[in-house]
Amino acid sequence: MRNLHVALAIVLSIALVTPVLAATPTEQLRQHVDQVIKVLDDPGLKGAPAQRRAAVRKISEDIFDYPDTARRALGQHWNARTPEEQREFVQLFADLLDRAYFSKIDRYQGEKVRYGAETVNGDEAIVKTTIMSKGGSDIPVDYRLHLTDGRWRVYDVNIEGVSLVSNYRTQFNKIVQTESYATLVQKLKAKDAEPAASSR
Repeated sequence: MRNLHVALAIVLSIALVTPVLAATPTEQLRQHVDQVIKVLDDPGLKGAPAQRRAAVRKISEDIFDYPDTARRALGQHWNARTPEEQREFVQLFADLLDRAYFSKIDRYQGEKVRYGAETVNGDEAIVKTTIMSKGGSDIPVDYRLHLTDGRWRVYDVNIEGVSLVSNYRTQFNKIVQTESYATLVQKLKAKDAEPAASSR
């Protein structure tokens, strides 16, 4: 009996220290998308837009790698920033995405998401999806993810062939080069930046 207890203790200790294998990129993405749809379908939140938006933002923060997405969007100008400036930019960029995309969730009309091919190359992955509207117009959306801290997290979204990161990087680079980084920050704080990808 004692040997059985020892064996059980060893097995449990190994189970506790062995890292849990990450779910596939599609599985993790689907889980979060399902959570968002559940929030959007919740009748109790349809009359509370601020709570609804906050709930979607919270879910997005769990699947999106905001610091890495912000770094990629700022491109060559990221390394020149101080750690404090980088933290500020990440927050400003997250707020920009909130204004550009999450503010449009009230337009949701029961669209469904179809999951397509998944491509994994080491710690990088692409998950292809299609948003199917009731009107019959399908919108292709590709998610780029990377494995970080044992989880797959999104760092770029390609909507109808338009990369969110690339578009913002083009906009940000133009402002920094023709004006200054301080001007870019000022514009972001003033909420002047426009959405980079399709408003659909």
